[in-house]
Amino acid sequence: MKKTLLTVFTIAASFGLGFAFNNLITKSKDVVAVKKATGVGGIFFKCKNPKKLKEWYSSHLGLNTNQYGAVFEWYQGADSTKKGFTQWSPFIETTKYFAPSTKDFMINYRVENLKGLVAQLKKDGVTITDTIESADYGKFVHIMDIEGNKIELWEPNDIEYEKLGKQMGSKTTK
Repeated sequence: MKKTLLTVFTIAASFGLGFAFNNLITKSKDVVAVKKATGVGGIFFKCKNPKKLKEWYSSHLGLNTNQYGAVFEWYQGADSTKKGFTQWSPFIETTKYFAPSTKDFMINYRVENLKGLVAQLKKDGVTITDTIESADYGKFVHIMDIEGNKIELWEPNDIEYEKLGKQMGSKTTK
């Protein structure tokens, strides 16, 4: 009798452990960890006169400005041999680039695996305002947060971004 109970218990325990292990393996295959924002890629804001404002920031705060604003150069924390960049851009107050947001600013976040992140955001019910666009220096898409702020997500290609800046003759602010 004890032997039978022990056999039944062993089979039941094996079945239960096998089921739990299979469930764990199946879930880990289905759930791919999507890295979220890795840093700030840019600060964009509306103003009355972008040209004068860029001149003011250049004169008083030493920003190396160009036609788009300024680029801050820094080194990545995870790999201090890799450069990263953050764009600072004043836009004319009548710009439609921030639409459908009515706010006077937009933040650009650096992300990894933009396609995977957008898929996850869609599952989460986040409003995606456009489709992923690609350029040599990265991929972009816009989303809306719960307070109506338009957010730009950027999967950067920092090597190409730096090349573009050099082609334009732009200097970074360090």
